[in-house]
Amino acid sequence: MPLPSVPVAAPVTRGQELELQVDSLAYGGNGVARLNGFVVFVRRGLPGDRVRARVTKVKRGFAEAIAVEVVEPSERRVAAPCAHFPACGGCRFQDLAYEAQVEAKQQQVRDALVRLGGFREPPLAPIVPAASQFHYRNKLEYSFTRGEEGVGLGFHRAGRWDEVLDVDRCWLTTGLGNAIRNAVRAWAREERLEPYDQGTQAGYLRHLVVREGRNTRQALVQLVTAPGERFDADYFVEVLRRFPEVRSVHWAVNDTPAEVTNLPTALLWGEEAIEEEILGLRFRVRPSAFLQTNTEMAERLYGLAREAAGLTGTETVYDLYCGTGTIGLALARQALTVWGVEISEESVACAIENAELNAIGNAAFFAGNVGQSLAELRERAGPPDVVVVDPPRAGLAGKALRRTGELEAARIVYVSCNPTTLASDLKVLRDDYGYALRRVTPVDMFPHTPHVESVSLLELAP
Repeated sequence: MPLPSVPVAAPVTRGQELELQVDSLAYGGNGVARLNGFVVFVRRGLPGDRVRARVTKVKRGFAEAIAVEVVEPSERRVAAPCAHFPACGGCRFQDLAYEAQVEAKQQQVRDALVRLGGFREPPLAPIVPAASQFHYRNKLEYSFTRGEEGVGLGFHRAGRWDEVLDVDRCWLTTGLGNAIRNAVRAWAREERLEPYDQGTQAGYLRHLVVREGRNTRQALVQLVTAPGERFDADYFVEVLRRFPEVRSVHWAVNDTPAEVTNLPTALLWGEEAIEEEILGLRFRVRPSAFLQTNTEMAERLYGLAREAAGLTGTETVYDLYCGTGTIGLALARQALTVWGVEISEESVACAIENAELNAIGNAAFFAGNVGQSLAELRERAGPPDVVVVDPPRAGLAGKALRRTGELEAARIVYVSCNPTTLASDLKVLRDDYGYALRRVTPVDMFPHTPHVESVSLLELAP
């Protein structure tokens, strides 16, 4: 009878400093090093670096550490262009050559499919790199803070919820986005308004949201404050109207400690929404409406989904987690009918509005929990030929995954923002419902961050 295995103590202790060779990047952005086979995840360590790192956490199977010194830098380290890097939490990898970033993301998707999905030789297509490495975001949320020269406006420091870094130029937004943010900061200083302090929960100015229609040159601005009208709304609008691109100005009140911007708004001036154009379609963008934050790459992502769907004009398509209808409407002109389901009633209202805006009459959208709505949808729409899913980072919830598999659609197109949950879901669809994985195409929508999207095609085995 074999003896029971005895857990081996971790070879490191919290607070210990180690010299480590970083071999790769883990999903999430930390470097991966090994000490006699024991895995150490190193924040701020890049592949090829030799670093001195301080251990911050020890678990049974791994440890976490932070690099305190780069002893020997990787050949793939580059100079970061942003003056706020690495203190700012907006970017993780401005100092890693872009080619190395996409290689790492490709490998992370492969590792997840092999390790979590059990696909020995996954049908992985080459990653689609971002069209623009900088200035690609169409939406940014800033926090107000107290700076050396008065009110500051920027992002949280890396790893800190209680400290905000005042930003002069962000490399993820456009020149217009930077100019609007700086104009609002100057307005706040001129008006002597108090920034909100998350620690004491005192103060007034909380957040600024700037959204741009990159293909329409329209902008929406949302100010978030604590309760009370302590500012001159007309002057605030006057400041923003100096930018001809600004078409919509909103104000929201947050009376809770939570740092959120997805709130009911009051329109201070202009249109209720702006518009964006993707794949020849117009989409209304309200303050809280979801839209992929990289317009250029959203077009590429949706194009891949449309290609994977392989529509001929005769198919019934289910668009699950449809959001504001972007993917479903991009498919509608090649389908017989499109039926979208989304839990957010506001998003569904936007999807219906977007269908009308584009004169698309063969797409219908409904509010409901995906897992609980599919039986009713099947009764109303008939069985689907193609199912498109674009779930949140947690992937398909248990019931939604089962119900999707039980639909027995000929093809499933899975748009994912998390390779680990993607791999787990693909495994279930293969093992329990007879689907064959035909292709996985990673897409880099967000350079200099750990995030990676993908589009997968599954076909029901005969």
